[in-house]
Amino acid sequence: MDTGLLILRLLVGLLVAGHGVQKVSFRLGGRGLAGGTEEFRADGFRGGALTAAAAGGAQLCSGLLLAAGLLTPLAATGVVGVMTVALTVKRRNGLWTQNDGYEYPLVLVGTATALAATGPGAWSLDAALGLTPFPAWWALPVLTAGLAGGLLTRLALHRQPAPA
Repeated sequence: MDTGLLILRLLVGLLVAGHGVQKVSFRLGGRGLAGGTEEFRADGFRGGALTAAAAGGAQLCSGLLLAAGLLTPLAATGVVGVMTVALTVKRRNGLWTQNDGYEYPLVLVGTATALAATGPGAWSLDAALGLTPFPAWWALPVLTAGLAGGLLTRLALHRQPAPA
């Protein structure tokens, strides 16, 4: 089981972190902070570069923490939060990724929540520091706080359409 959790943490955590890097730099195919800002504005967000930097930073930090298995409930909450925002952006396109839908963010929300329920496994920094095991009920506050944080972020930063 520990091997499976390690693989899952590394895969999901590093992908989420890489997505954050893309938001703020030219690495990993990113378009720099200006490109991240443009992406958020195109998706209807206000806040400019600060919004892109905060989103990129949240993805980078929560992804790296998840990959390392460090402060796993906090890391999972961050992943759920940023992917909830992504899910709300892609919701209008339906479920499937080939239509730019929310399939991928939904999988990441589910995976982060599952890792909060199972814990990071023996091959993690949480285990090395004696912070495990986490009780399975941690999944509920992780999911609740992540969803609430993502939805509140969307509500606070989304521009309202101009009246017709």
